[in-house]
Amino acid sequence: MSKGIKGLLTGVLLAGLLAGCGGAGKPEGPESSGTPDSGEPFEMTIRHTQVGADKQRRLAILEDVVKQVEADVPGLTFTLDGVDSDVNRKEKLRGEMAAGNPPDVFDLFGSPDSKVYAQEGMLLDLTPILEELGIRDSFTSLEPFTYEGKVYGLPLGGSGEGFFYNKAYFEEKGLKAPQTFAEFEQLLADIKADGKVPMAGASKAGWVPLMLTNHLWSRYAGPDVTAKFTTGEAKWTDPKVVEAFAKHQEWVNKGYFKQGELGFEYAEYTTQFTSGEAILMYDGTWKSSVFKEGQSGEGMIGKVGFFNMPPVEGGTGDQTALMRDVNNGYGFSASAAEDPRKLEAVKSFIKHMFNEEMQLRGLVEDGVLPSMKLDEAVLKENITDDLMKEIVSVLNTAQSSFPAFDSLVQADVTTEISNIQIQKLIGGQSTAEQAAEQIQKVQDEANAAVQ
Repeated sequence: MSKGIKGLLTGVLLAGLLAGCGGAGKPEGPESSGTPDSGEPFEMTIRHTQVGADKQRRLAILEDVVKQVEADVPGLTFTLDGVDSDVNRKEKLRGEMAAGNPPDVFDLFGSPDSKVYAQEGMLLDLTPILEELGIRDSFTSLEPFTYEGKVYGLPLGGSGEGFFYNKAYFEEKGLKAPQTFAEFEQLLADIKADGKVPMAGASKAGWVPLMLTNHLWSRYAGPDVTAKFTTGEAKWTDPKVVEAFAKHQEWVNKGYFKQGELGFEYAEYTTQFTSGEAILMYDGTWKSSVFKEGQSGEGMIGKVGFFNMPPVEGGTGDQTALMRDVNNGYGFSASAAEDPRKLEAVKSFIKHMFNEEMQLRGLVEDGVLPSMKLDEAVLKENITDDLMKEIVSVLNTAQSSFPAFDSLVQADVTTEISNIQIQKLIGGQSTAEQAAEQIQKVQDEANAAVQ
């Protein structure tokens, strides 16, 4: 077993996986005498991450799909199990995979998680189902969920990342979205001088500030640099990568983020922006759902704009590139293959969840970008709010994109940068050079383990 797998299913969890799978790597499914149309009562669990006030629209879509599937499959009753996204991915689902008893249907991160779980035989091969339903070629990309040519998960939606900004404040102060990096830094200085917080900050969970840092090193060192860390073609200690880390730390030192950010959770990140305390917020396009009627940010409807990180002078590669991926979706337990009723339920779930209607609902009601190919005319007709139009315009202007770093580097590297080095950098306990050296040390070990 490679160290990459051990990095994802560590310590006791790995031991549990080997014991639970009997060394074969594939969980045993329950034997069943029932057939898809027998009507015998049976239950299935759906692990979802649509928890919290701002995800109620997303949850409503899931609940509608559940009703349709239960009506389709005689005897079926679904149990919905809502868990925070970070807890599900990094704790609960890993433990269940290690023990060999994942939920029947679950929120699944594409690369690298799905490939690790597929390699261990824990995920249902969806390839024949997609062929049967005629939708294998309907997705913008299935690469994050594909292992050895087979598909083991489906992306629910896509996302991009950039700066949300308080358009009302900009108009009041006569400001415009910056076109150059120099203009952007001047904007930060001007907002700070006006007594406002330039950028929201909530870094208790390392992934939140790393969204911005990831974009910075992709500007300075090029959008393809992260993939090169795993091959040794590039190093975290390369000057331009270090320069990106140093820039983030410089902005912290200048007070451009909310003070005390290391103690703030992600929810506080949004509050700083919606309250008008912070003028900018770097986040994923999924955040647009907050600025809809009935959501926590409805007071800012029509007052929010979106722009991409401006080009860095002297930066490497495409300076229009932005982070964009389809890495969040659903996976299904391999045990479904042993129960014809559960297999039928999986097919029905896919049929009702992954179609044009639900993709449009996700876009219109919840601000989730489509993961399936939709006609441009249909998209134009259904995108009615100004913020989403602006987001789509920004995404279309980018000439290329890059995936989030944690979908490319090994799990041990992600842990080092997310749980240790970014907080030390923000807290002033480390320099950019020191942080890069420590990350590269772990990267070297991870690379050596797979050679």
